[in-house]
Amino acid sequence: MTREKETFTPIEENKVRMYVCGPTVYNYIHIGNARSSIAFDVIRRYFEYRGYEVNYVSNFTDVDDKIIKAAKELSVTAPEVADRFIAAFEKDTAALNVKPATLHPRVMDHIPDIIEFIQVLIDKEFAYEAQGDVYYRTRKFEHYGELSDQSVDELEIGASQRTGAEQAIKEDPLDFALWKSAKPGEISWKSPWGAGRPGWHIECSVMATKHLGETIDIHGGGQDLEFPHHENEIAQSEAKTGKHFANYWMHNGYVTIGEDDVKMSKSLGNFVTVHDIVKEIDPQILRFFMATTQYRRPIRYSEATMKDAQANLQKLRTAFENALFRQSNAEASLANDAEKLIELRELKDRFIEEMDDDFNAANGITVVYEVAKWLNHYNEQVQVSEAVLTEALAEFTKMLTVFGIEFQAAGLLDEEVDQLIEERIQARKDKNFARSDEIRDQLKEQGIILEDTPQGVRWRRA
Repeated sequence: MTREKETFTPIEENKVRMYVCGPTVYNYIHIGNARSSIAFDVIRRYFEYRGYEVNYVSNFTDVDDKIIKAAKELSVTAPEVADRFIAAFEKDTAALNVKPATLHPRVMDHIPDIIEFIQVLIDKEFAYEAQGDVYYRTRKFEHYGELSDQSVDELEIGASQRTGAEQAIKEDPLDFALWKSAKPGEISWKSPWGAGRPGWHIECSVMATKHLGETIDIHGGGQDLEFPHHENEIAQSEAKTGKHFANYWMHNGYVTIGEDDVKMSKSLGNFVTVHDIVKEIDPQILRFFMATTQYRRPIRYSEATMKDAQANLQKLRTAFENALFRQSNAEASLANDAEKLIELRELKDRFIEEMDDDFNAANGITVVYEVAKWLNHYNEQVQVSEAVLTEALAEFTKMLTVFGIEFQAAGLLDEEVDQLIEERIQARKDKNFARSDEIRDQLKEQGIILEDTPQGVRWRRA
């Protein structure tokens, strides 16, 4: 609201009440939609890394014009469309290692709450009924436009140019719908104003205040939601409660595509769905690509940027696996342990400093690269300390987890691979180089890369 960075002060000590606008579930999410899920997942994870308990609520819009249209096209009901694509959303975001929200409320489960909320606004004369619809008196809310830095007069110019039946029954062109009267054959619910369904904006005001309280710490969503959606949420919520709605507003940047950096969107038809892309590439690469840009910055999606992400992720994985391998022959401790642990803790402090600065993931991951470099340099020593490596790996893992990156160690203990490596070592001792090369090629075909190090042979997956 202030357009400045502010020190975060929670309503309750060490707790965060956070609401993020979720998807309208009428189709598979594209990677532009996934950006919001990943960006706020990183923010949530970093709060947890710093010791906060996060109550994270993100809704599903499961009744909407687009859902009704999709239901007609598919010859199914609106709830069936919503159920299908909620399941798809959960599958796609799980592939991207997005943690499920503390709660995923659905509009259809909150119709009585929405009707009650609207009635309070009518009673307070912030809303009025018109031919079965209910509209919010935008001009009555004196702070309207402050979030998006727009004046009511400027907004009125644009609104006055709109036409249509809805505009004709409004008291003011700026007014927006809280309740829409049902059209023949559409899904609807009974209300004091006739059969109908909620407007889009009212749902988030109702679900945020119901599940997190009348004032919340953080409200987030995509940059395109700042106006009118979030502006309308503020107007509705504060008119009803008489209290400040959200202490901090956060909006993630777009994903752009092509040489002209055009915003990815379904309406432009220039989108790539997560459902399709995870069939072609490792979802962890897409996750890493999106998680390591500061949330407010736009991201340019291209084959080249994905390749860069893949290469950088592999560097981190290799550092992790190298350190894990050295643990197997490490000394319990060494004389320089204290010095090395101080270096490690200085890197941790730098990571916190960068991420504390408005969740600057780009600078944060730069420190993680330095930790990987530090690990690689340490692993080059003839002797390494188990105590140092244990702490280093633990902190490296915690930092990576902030970005939703988790490396698994289990594959390194694959008995079949280990047996083939032992056989290859023996073949080389016996000067049976043909068999040695044969084993190397066999493992390479299975995606196993061998590395001969001064400490012995180690392997990793390509």
